Amino acid sequence: MNLQTGIYYWPTTLKNPPTYSNLQEDLDCDVLIIGGGSSGAQCAYYLADSGLNVVVVEKNTIGSGSTTTNTAIIQYSGERLFSDLVNSFGRPYVSRHLQLCKQAINDIEVASSLGDIDCEFTRRDSFYFASYKEDVQKLQKEYDLLVEEKFPVDFLTADQIEDRYPFKKDAALYSYGDGEINPITFTHNLFDYAAKKGVKIFEHTEVNGKKFEPTEATIRTKNNHYITARHVIVACGYEGIDIKKEKKASFVSTYIVTTKPVEDFSSWYNKTLIWETARPYTFVRTTKDNRIIIGGLDENTPFAEVRDRKLISKRDKLLLEFNKLFPDIKVEPEYYATAFYGGTNDGLPIIGRYDEYPNCHFLFGFGDNGTVYSMILSKIISDVIVKGSSPDLELYLQNRPIKPN
Repeated sequence: MNLQTGIYYWPTTLKNPPTYSNLQEDLDCDVLIIGGGSSGAQCAYYLADSGLNVVVVEKNTIGSGSTTTNTAIIQYSGERLFSDLVNSFGRPYVSRHLQLCKQAINDIEVASSLGDIDCEFTRRDSFYFASYKEDVQKLQKEYDLLVEEKFPVDFLTADQIEDRYPFKKDAALYSYGDGEINPITFTHNLFDYAAKKGVKIFEHTEVNGKKFEPTEATIRTKNNHYITARHVIVACGYEGIDIKKEKKASFVSTYIVTTKPVEDFSSWYNKTLIWETARPYTFVRTTKDNRIIIGGLDENTPFAEVRDRKLISKRDKLLLEFNKLFPDIKVEPEYYATAFYGGTNDGLPIIGRYDEYPNCHFLFGFGDNGTVYSMILSKIISDVIVKGSSPDLELYLQNRPIKPN
């Protein structure tokens, strides 16, 4: 899968990342994690203290896939409103999902503080505005639900927004306790933590053969070594679909610009994470070195060549969209990229468990909250492997019921 094209910002933030050798022998292990991106790192982190023999293989280098274009906005809210999810899954289901998202953010903060690599985790408030007047009622309904669930959120009126920001909007939700992170340093930090706990990590080790049996799997690498594992976690992001097609998953093309450093943020209230109700939407965040990341303007094309042709025009349009919000902040692009972006048809991430892959978990943390979702799924999968079960597993299985409880 041709995942992405462009000039990437995140890899420039870690000058001398940890490196790992390629696999040079046959191995036997308890758990094999396929994938060296952020979701694979989160799985390795949760299994690091389990006492199990854990192996990670990555076909390229750590963090070289979709992690390089991950905007790493850490929020409990996602593209699908929780009030809409209630219609599909029922209130108890959504209430638990909300709590798990909130816990995942706390867990990300803790994990980012372990180790010697700066993950740049920063708590941020979120500003989610109504793009059109007809969206105000939807935001009000979402606000009511979040208040009932005891989540810290305010409903801002047009006057309140104008008091804080240099732009006008009819209404917005202002949420507290979200965050932002550097996905490359976060990924390396978790793998470094896991490696020091005994997890074996191999770069430039591509899987090109697999055999699954009731009690174990045998994985062949491209350089003809074999790994026998009691459990397998496929955590290679969107490329997991190349191993097992999942009918709930869908893909679009998205775009992202990272600006040169900006000197004055005085008009940007609290450097909030900003996004909107429009579809396709745009979103903005800041970085530790005072850059601005602007992303979105998704296109419904699955063809990389079509996606890539639009990169420059989308870059320029994203800058224009930002300056509609902040005309006083002068921005210049320095890094810009386009990538495939995965979601699901019901708005929730997926743990895939399939009869033809016994003792195997597919981690599909798809959606605009991918880092948060992957933290949830990684912990559940770890609990299933280590403890034998998780009370939250059925929430995210691919065959979850789509009906109110």
